Parts: sequence; C-alpha cells; structure tokens
Amino acid sequence: MAIKRGDFVRAVKEKLENSLEAQASDPRFPAYIFETRGEVVDLSGDYALIKFGIVPTPNVWLRQDQIEAFE
Repeated sequence: MAIKRGDFVRAVKEKLENSLEAQASDPRFPAYIFETRGEVVDLSGDYALIKFGIVPTPNVWLRQDQIEAFE
C-alpha cells in the first residue's frame, strides 16, 4: 500500500510489538492507535507522522510497514 498525506490509517499491533520503536520507549501502547483512525500528516523516508484525533495526544512517527489503511 502506498501511503500518502491525508490517508487514514491505524497501527498494526503485531508489527509494532517488539519492534525497535517499542524497545526505545514505553512498550505499552494505548489501544486507540490500533482501534481508531489516524491521519497521515507528514512522510519522511520509511516513516509517517500520524495524528490521532480521538483524544488530545501528540503526533507519533511510525514506520510505514507498521500501519495499514483504516477501513
């Protein structure tokens, strides 16, 4: 899937658990990143900046292979 700005996505739990990103920070991810839609606001290399609007939270950078289209 080619991800672009403005796409709605969610994190894929299986790909995010035990990843380098999980090891570098708190591995207890909030449920909303897997269950609600986030909007891609920027792209840089293999990473996408995701804005989740369900609760007031900071945007998060995730690798593009750790997200999928929100349907």
